[in-house]
Amino acid sequence: MNKDYKLRSKDKLTKLVKIKGIETWNELTEFIKKLPYGRNKNRTDFGLVLSEQKGTCSSKHALLKNIADLNNIPNIDLVIGIYRMTELNTPKIGTELTDNSIEFIPEAHCYLKISENRIDFTSEQSEFKKIEEDIIEEKLIEPNQVTTFKVDYHKKFLKNWLNETKSKFEFDQIWRIREKCIENLTV
Repeated sequence: MNKDYKLRSKDKLTKLVKIKGIETWNELTEFIKKLPYGRNKNRTDFGLVLSEQKGTCSSKHALLKNIADLNNIPNIDLVIGIYRMTELNTPKIGTELTDNSIEFIPEAHCYLKISENRIDFTSEQSEFKKIEEDIIEEKLIEPNQVTTFKVDYHKKFLKNWLNETKSKFEFDQIWRIREKCIENLTV
């Protein structure tokens, strides 16, 4: 995003951002992507990304979309993308997939579309182009949907995928392997 926007809203969330000395949208996105990856204590409180100094793709991008909406920053959408997560495009997951003879697991990943450009602020190493060719489907969502809706959407997608591919794995097995992959991202 070339144009920068001043954060002017008087809401609680924008005030939390400004307490950190952040005055503009671009300063905020830079700050957020520098925070480490990690799950917050409460998935529904996006302010925890700021106070706990960490977040997931979901919490970080939901916070950013929320701030964009509160500050009337245009052309910003929050997206769930289901992509083929592999050890190549997401190397920090470790060898869980190889160890279980799995080529990929469909993973739900959140990012922003800013004026139709997909941008991933999950970490400083995050680049959408790493997963771009592996996107299976995308869905625009609202920030409050990164909690229960995203998890349910992902689980339903996985169950259908297991059924359609006639996988030897049961859903609970795949979910455990996936959780171990996600756990490895926080190390």
